Amino acid sequence: MDETSRTTLELLYNISRELTSDLDLRTVLSRVLMLSSRHVGAERASIIVLDGNQAVEGALIVNDLLLERSVEHWNNVLQDGLAGWVFRNRQAVMLSDTSQDERWAQRPDDAVSRTGAKSAICVPVMAREQVVGILTIVHPRPHFFNQEHLALVQSIADQAGIAIYNARLYDSLQAVTRRYRELFDDSIDPICITGLNGQILESNRQAIALTGYPAEVLVGKTMQELLKLPAEWLKDHVETLGAGQTLHQEALLWTASLSTVPVEVHVRKVAFPNGDVLQWILQDITERKQLDALRDDLMAMVYHDLRSPLSNIISSLEMLNMLLPVSDDENLRALLSIAIRSTGRMQRLINTLLDIYRLEAGQPITSRAMTEIAPLVYEAVDTILPVAENKGQQVDVQIEPNLPPLNIDADMIRRVLINLLDNATKYTLFKGKITLSVYRKGERVEFAVRDNGPGIPPDALEVIFDKFARLQSERFPKGIGLGLAFCRLAVRSHGGEIWVESKLNEGSCFTFALPIPQTEDGLSMKNN
Repeated sequence: MDETSRTTLELLYNISRELTSDLDLRTVLSRVLMLSSRHVGAERASIIVLDGNQAVEGALIVNDLLLERSVEHWNNVLQDGLAGWVFRNRQAVMLSDTSQDERWAQRPDDAVSRTGAKSAICVPVMAREQVVGILTIVHPRPHFFNQEHLALVQSIADQAGIAIYNARLYDSLQAVTRRYRELFDDSIDPICITGLNGQILESNRQAIALTGYPAEVLVGKTMQELLKLPAEWLKDHVETLGAGQTLHQEALLWTASLSTVPVEVHVRKVAFPNGDVLQWILQDITERKQLDALRDDLMAMVYHDLRSPLSNIISSLEMLNMLLPVSDDENLRALLSIAIRSTGRMQRLINTLLDIYRLEAGQPITSRAMTEIAPLVYEAVDTILPVAENKGQQVDVQIEPNLPPLNIDADMIRRVLINLLDNATKYTLFKGKITLSVYRKGERVEFAVRDNGPGIPPDALEVIFDKFARLQSERFPKGIGLGLAFCRLAVRSHGGEIWVESKLNEGSCFTFALPIPQTEDGLSMKNN
């Protein structure tokens, strides 16, 4: 995923969170416009909210300032200009040059002597197949917007349509108490109203059904008690709530039957006539968690199904290598060698995926054995040596003599070393140098893989160990982002730790440490 795609997804995610964090229409509109205009560097952005054929609300952002406009103003805008055309035709429009399109209503600042021509995108905001608004984004430079910008603004408008619809419900609740009561009880999400201390004052029918407690029993309980949150949780977030922001938290809801339900919790402060309260919206995410588990099970099944035929291929290639006469064509033997190395790489990847699945599930390592370090290290080096030699790289191995054996899963630690060495060959330039050092330090044995590649940005030093994390730069090789995640899981499962030190344009050093096993008298094993 490139940087543009990542920032676009981040914007849509932030807008989605903002739209679900507040139901006040004016607040929602201003937040959407502010995020949208900042992302594309727009000069102005506006959104008109419609009820039938009439404008009932609107918001305008100009150079990051929210400006007030009357309902009459917004209805006049709908009569002429681009917004009116989009409303009547229910079609999105992108203008490369506003001075060249008659649908654009010229303003005084559009004159050549002032800010001049601009580019604009105008899209209908839809909700339940009805036009509920018009969203317009204007950039001060002509020919700025492209199809990607149009698709992005349309996505924002789609989310805004849902937000406008929900905000109208909220306004109705504020205006009509009876209607509020009906919507509160009929909400598809469990909702609890509490005091600022988290003590429940009121719950809707969905909350009563989800918790299994009668309404009169729920009153007086605290949400911290139901969700097993720390007693100080609300106090720790009082500033966030006081600023009008919404808290988001995944938790386990304990029901009356002492069973648990995974929920996503959204907490916000609401101003009531008799004082501020907290609104807790609980979303049952049981199905999502089950789907996650099903996905993991499916992945594990696929990996298992891949292992068997791949093992057959590897065995067949090794048999061919053994049966092939020494005098045969060297080119044929070279091709066979490439095939053997490539299938070996595939097998290591599949085993890595399986180990990630098992280790994340908390399964212990069952195949530990006392293992000599030097043979293990040289086996890992031999695996990556052909690639390093093809790039003219020098691989230097330094092993401290008389190191004690380690109680480890040899295959897993070998793959950790191969992953780190493989990364070093990828990031090290042609004719560069890679050093693998193994030495004892206190009660641990440390393995350090150093390269003289481009280095890692400081803000990425921790992120790179996360699953699917990749460095976003043209100079970095592409990958699926599982290698270092596996390394961290594997090392930690052995009671060790892994870290990286890096300087830009100088190189990186990945180091992991494994504990030396203890003898029965509690002393570490003597050096051999």
